[in-house]
Amino acid sequence: MKHRELAYCGLFGAAALLLPVLFHLIHLGHIFMPMYLPLVTLAFFVRPGPASLTALVVPLLSGAATGMPPFYPPVAPAMSLELALMALIIGTVRVLFAHINTLMVLIPALVIGRIVNASLLYLFARLMELPAKFIAGVSLLSGWPGLIIMIIAIPAIVRLSRIPKGIEESKNK
Repeated sequence: MKHRELAYCGLFGAAALLLPVLFHLIHLGHIFMPMYLPLVTLAFFVRPGPASLTALVVPLLSGAATGMPPFYPPVAPAMSLELALMALIIGTVRVLFAHINTLMVLIPALVIGRIVNASLLYLFARLMELPAKFIAGVSLLSGWPGLIIMIIAIPAIVRLSRIPKGIEESKNK
């Protein structure tokens, strides 16, 4: 892993650990999905491997340290797999198609991720004899404000992070 990628993973990983704590203080964590924003954004800045690994580890670390997301019902493992998959999709598409529009990558990755999350929660709930349809349905419905925030914020963050060509050329001299 390159030093720059390590720094990005650390920065965005720390944000993904801190933001949920702040949002859960005002009981809005499950609605706005604050852990998702930094981890999905990270996939636009580093290669697929480091982004996926960070997205896989952070929800589990957060669950172990703070209890959010919980391990029972197994929300933390489902989130961990969902976020890792979304980071892998975004990172891989960005590597293969470097100039693709951010929204063209982001929206399908979010949709696939949410379907995977609901499917995993459904499966885990069935195995634990919990109301599977209810748990999967609540997961899908409660996160839509967070999805909207990501669709608005992530392209703006990616766009603002690009160095204008004149500045980039003067740095290389």
